Amino acid sequence: MIPGNELVFCALGGSGEIGMNVNLYGCQGKWLMVDLGMTFGMNEYPGVDLVFADLEFIENERENLLGVVLTHAHEDHIGAVPYFAEELGVPLYATPFTAKLVAAKLEEAGLLDEVELIVIEDLDQFQIGPFGVRYVPLAHSIAEGNALVIETPYGRIFHTGDWKLDDDPQIGTPATAEELTAIGDEGVLALVCDSTNVFNNKASGSEGEVYEGLLEEVKRHKGKRVLVTTFASNVARLQTLGDVARKTGRRLCVAGRSLDRIIRAGQACGYLKQLPDLIDIEEVNDLPREEVLIVATGGQGEPRAALARISEGSHPIKLEKGDVVLFSSRQIPGNEIAIGRIQNRLADAGVEIITDRQSLIHVSGHPGRPELEALYGWLRPQILMPVHGEIRHMKEQVRLGLASGIPKAVFQKNGDLVRLAPDHPGKFGEVRAGRLVLDGDIICPADGEAMVMRRRIAYNGVVSVAADRKGHVEIAAIGLPLDEDYAEFIEEARRDVAEALAKAKKADREGRIEAARLAARRAATRWSGKKPQVQVLLLED
Repeated sequence: MIPGNELVFCALGGSGEIGMNVNLYGCQGKWLMVDLGMTFGMNEYPGVDLVFADLEFIENERENLLGVVLTHAHEDHIGAVPYFAEELGVPLYATPFTAKLVAAKLEEAGLLDEVELIVIEDLDQFQIGPFGVRYVPLAHSIAEGNALVIETPYGRIFHTGDWKLDDDPQIGTPATAEELTAIGDEGVLALVCDSTNVFNNKASGSEGEVYEGLLEEVKRHKGKRVLVTTFASNVARLQTLGDVARKTGRRLCVAGRSLDRIIRAGQACGYLKQLPDLIDIEEVNDLPREEVLIVATGGQGEPRAALARISEGSHPIKLEKGDVVLFSSRQIPGNEIAIGRIQNRLADAGVEIITDRQSLIHVSGHPGRPELEALYGWLRPQILMPVHGEIRHMKEQVRLGLASGIPKAVFQKNGDLVRLAPDHPGKFGEVRAGRLVLDGDIICPADGEAMVMRRRIAYNGVVSVAADRKGHVEIAAIGLPLDEDYAEFIEEARRDVAEALAKAKKADREGRIEAARLAARRAATRWSGKKPQVQVLLLED
């Protein structure tokens, strides 16, 4: 589908889920991509770490794609870059901090010389075909969170990216109410807006308030070793923790490679210049407990991150009874079990756990309802189009926007083609918008045969059958709850398969295989109640 004399929008990811953001704008035969993110594998994808939006639609339109503009450096906005940027074959545009992290990803993938990365040093408009693009700094839980003002012949788009309002952000200088009002005065056709926290009736809060909360908590735990876990990408939080360490007379230690990477990138871009000198992990256990403040990755329950290993006792840093862990991060939906597992291990060791539910030690990087309503008032868009959220979040933002006086709102989800101008805005078609997974070293469909089969095996187990023309049958089973009855099951299943093959001896090869498969599966169901996958190997020679 080549856009004509119109302004078209299509999300391939991020509209219908939180994460994996990929957005397309089409105008005068050309496409512009905003963000190229990923999400992390969950239980429905056994053995998979990374999940991507299926880019088949835009890959087929590759000759009409002009570039990818990256709003900020969170993984759900840049994480797919090293996997797809070379194939897309267009320039990437990013501000300096985002560009540092993207360049590191490209270098690690051996693609730094293969992908053009254009660093936008200022806030002036730059032209990409029919699209005039300008970065507008907004507060978020990472350095250089940006909205985009996208000028087109059919109207101006304000694409928020991830954002919030923060009067005391600690890092960076977000656009003021006056500056946003000035953009609104110029006229905004459509506001394409983050929906994540639309159900929150309060504003998200300021990073400055978190500084006060963390300072109070660390002061309160004199004589104890204190560890804080937070999102590695939150540069402002790292600066806050450096200030807290200095104020409380503690030495600062960071545990986690992603923290090291963020600190290097931040300092290269002029941030974290006041961070105290860091002590090495190996030094921590030699210092008095009250003289150390540890910052560690792993607050979302990641099994290989520093906090998980500390909780297991397999990390150089040791926590003891009476020590304290502050969870300075929100619990991402889906991570509850993994986080609970770590917290239970810590609690069992006598470590005190404090979360944002007990103390003001974290604020969200996304806007609550008061912030959304404020932005609506400043920009005064003709159209509201929610993105970055599950269906319930985006539907609720439609309701909020209309109730706040925005004339029109468009609900869309991944794969919907939406015409924003000219004429009445709305959906006019659909394109493929599935999911891909990184399975080992291979990117493949999330609904492909390999993943479907693996899921079935995980739930029901597998039975393998080998038989020859002489009637010899061997059977093995994995994943069936037959520990005590296994031998008897195998013997009965072997007899059943042999009988089935004898009855089907005049059938063709496929018929004999199916007869053996059904006999083995029925035996397994009879003994275990499970319906396993069955593999059959017929030895014909």
